[in-house]
Amino acid sequence: MKNEFSKLKRKIILQITLILLLTIIVGYFIYFALIDGVLQAPFANMFINFCEKVLQLDFYTAQNIYSSIFQLNKPLWLAIGFILLLLVIFYLALSRFTRYFNKISEGVDRLTEESEAEIQLPAELDFMEKKLNTVKSKLEKRAMDAKEAEQRKNDLVVYLAHDIKTPLTSVIGYLSLLDEASDMPMEQKEKYLKITLEKATRLEHLINEFFDITRFNLQSILLEKETINLNYMLMQMADEFYPLLAPNGKQAIVEVEEDLKIDADANKLARVFNNILKNAIAYSYENSIIEISGTRKNEQAIITFTNKGKIIPPQKLDMIFEKFYRLDTSRATQTGGAGLGLAIAKEIVHAHGGSISAESIDEKTVFTVTIPIHS
Repeated sequence: MKNEFSKLKRKIILQITLILLLTIIVGYFIYFALIDGVLQAPFANMFINFCEKVLQLDFYTAQNIYSSIFQLNKPLWLAIGFILLLLVIFYLALSRFTRYFNKISEGVDRLTEESEAEIQLPAELDFMEKKLNTVKSKLEKRAMDAKEAEQRKNDLVVYLAHDIKTPLTSVIGYLSLLDEASDMPMEQKEKYLKITLEKATRLEHLINEFFDITRFNLQSILLEKETINLNYMLMQMADEFYPLLAPNGKQAIVEVEEDLKIDADANKLARVFNNILKNAIAYSYENSIIEISGTRKNEQAIITFTNKGKIIPPQKLDMIFEKFYRLDTSRATQTGGAGLGLAIAKEIVHAHGGSISAESIDEKTVFTVTIPIHS
């Protein structure tokens, strides 16, 4: 901060020095010219003439008044002259200084303007100009991100509302058939019941996504920490996901350092890992292996999920942790949810004081979660 204000301080000091020099020069000029210099005689004659003509005094009386007022009080008049002159010049200088505050105030006002033009300030305030422009850029980006997120949320609500109709119509249709056709063969009944259950499960999933959309904005993340054995947690999670892995020949292999334990909220951290693994399963190739690893480094637990699949484009990679963003924007996709899984995972990891990131290179996508071992 000292370096940033140095240019402005130098200019202010220079201006104050010039004001003082100007005051001294002008003051001494008046003193030596009017009171005790080349202009003394004309000034004295003018004062005496004024006394004679206006005040109706005689010459000697006027001369005595001039002498007693001016000649005998030269230091007093010099001091009064200096003070008045200094006040006038100081006022003019202060007006110049307040210009800086006016410019800064104008710059702050322009922060809220929807304009692409950059804020411009005097050269000596270039550091403030850079800061204001940086703040302006961040505010514009946040506003744009919020607008895009709101638009994505609105689109998803519309899509989900539309998609709910399809399984709901199927459930009602098949149940109506089962109710109306009491003599329906048992094999056909089982088929219809299976389809109805699948549609009802899909309907439940969509309704849960609606709740997630609301909870994401209204619920604060409160942690209930306990000691967690990451090896056990990740192994158990891989086993639970076997029904999703097996149909497409996929596997989840877990390699975690022995006795790797951390202090964290088990339920919320499990949700983080579940969301990442779901994403890896949804976007990995058939008959591929998803590698889950856990290591310890500098009092941090580093957990990675590596899957082989299509490369995620850089522009999408930067947005996958934003709420309501889906890699697959198709409404009909069974892999795309409300776009909240990774966004919620990010919030939970940050609440633990950790970080989450992703990279996608050479048909490999790696999600990395870093969590402090002790908190």
